[in-house]
Amino acid sequence: MPGRPGRVGIGRVAGDVVALALLPVPLALAAWAGSFAGGGTRRWFGRGESGRADAQVAKDAAAAAFYDLDTAQRDLRISLEVITAVDDSAAARKAASDFAAIGQRIDQVSHEYITAVDSHDLDRDDLEASAAARASSELTRAKAELDRTKSDLDRFAQGLAPLLRTAETQLARLAPAVERARQALLAASNALDAVRASGLRADDLAARLAALSPELTKLNQGAGQHGVQETIRRADHVLRAAEGVRGEAERLPATAAEIDKRLVSLRTRAEAITTRTEGVEPVLSELRRRYSAACWQDLQPVAEQAAGSVTQAEAKLKEARAARDEQRWPDAISLLSTARALLNTTDEAVSAAGERLRRLNEVSHDQTGEIERTRFALRDAQRLAMAGRNTPDPRHARPLDDAVARLDRAVAGLEGRHPDWWHFLTETEAVRQSVARVVQEIREERGAAGG
Repeated sequence: MPGRPGRVGIGRVAGDVVALALLPVPLALAAWAGSFAGGGTRRWFGRGESGRADAQVAKDAAAAAFYDLDTAQRDLRISLEVITAVDDSAAARKAASDFAAIGQRIDQVSHEYITAVDSHDLDRDDLEASAAARASSELTRAKAELDRTKSDLDRFAQGLAPLLRTAETQLARLAPAVERARQALLAASNALDAVRASGLRADDLAARLAALSPELTKLNQGAGQHGVQETIRRADHVLRAAEGVRGEAERLPATAAEIDKRLVSLRTRAEAITTRTEGVEPVLSELRRRYSAACWQDLQPVAEQAAGSVTQAEAKLKEARAARDEQRWPDAISLLSTARALLNTTDEAVSAAGERLRRLNEVSHDQTGEIERTRFALRDAQRLAMAGRNTPDPRHARPLDDAVARLDRAVAGLEGRHPDWWHFLTETEAVRQSVARVVQEIREERGAAGG
């Protein structure tokens, strides 16, 4: 009815339709949408688009978390490979086992993330708000699990730091150790060549250097095949062995000259001892004539033994000369040492006969000097034992008293027509030695108490 508010007449609607028909198509559509909005505008899909945007944000955040976890795992795997390549300890083996367990967990959370991503197509035109909300929730939950696993992985990596530092230190040693070994081999080879150029064969050194060839082959094969620690150990062994060969090769000319010098010196000494040996028999003859049998019986075989020892020494010198001519340097040195030992023993035995006669002559002429020297050592020890004490310690007094009695018996033994002067000399020497031991004990005890 005309004039009634809130009513739209049919004629009005018809007029609007006619008016819209006369407008351009875009404007007509806009006006049409506006007529149903009561004169305003509204986005039909506004609420759905907001859910899609939230889900996309959750998807991007989960992707970033997945990337961070994957990167951390790959970096840590490299660290574990470094550790296990160098370290075979129980701690290293446990670290590898723990990393494998964490890897299983990473696989699980990664699978859940990928499943969540594959389950929701956020680019669909007909994406419903509920589907977008579900996608957002699942992706957010997947990100939380990825972050939690990443935190656990970071803590595990921190615990590996000491093992990793040790392994990196070993790896830092690897290349220099191998290079030093190679350079040492080269230096040894050059030194050997120089020695050979001077006319010395050095066959034993060449054989030792050749024995290192298999070790060099293994060094060249690398730590990947033989392990870092084993390669470092092998490099150190090669270095020491090669330096030994080089050093001996460099010293070889001097060694050859020293061998020549010792050959001449020992041959001259053997001749001198042979001459001195000839004088042993007259000394023994005088000992037998002037002193009792107890003073010289032990020296009876000296002349014969000396002659035999000199003969053996001369034979060793002949063998040493042959070894030197054949450039068997170790054999030559060994034979020279044997010859020297034989000559030393012979020299001492020959000297002992003359020294025996001299001492017996002195003491038989005047024994007071030997007695007073021994008594002085006794009195000095007794004063030391009494220093700072009213009575001596029995541990010290007893052996000193025994020494006094022993000296008295030795002096008393000189009475008679044919005293055993050699027994007297050996007894006084034994008394002085026992007194010296007591003095040493006293000083050590007082030194410990004072310290």
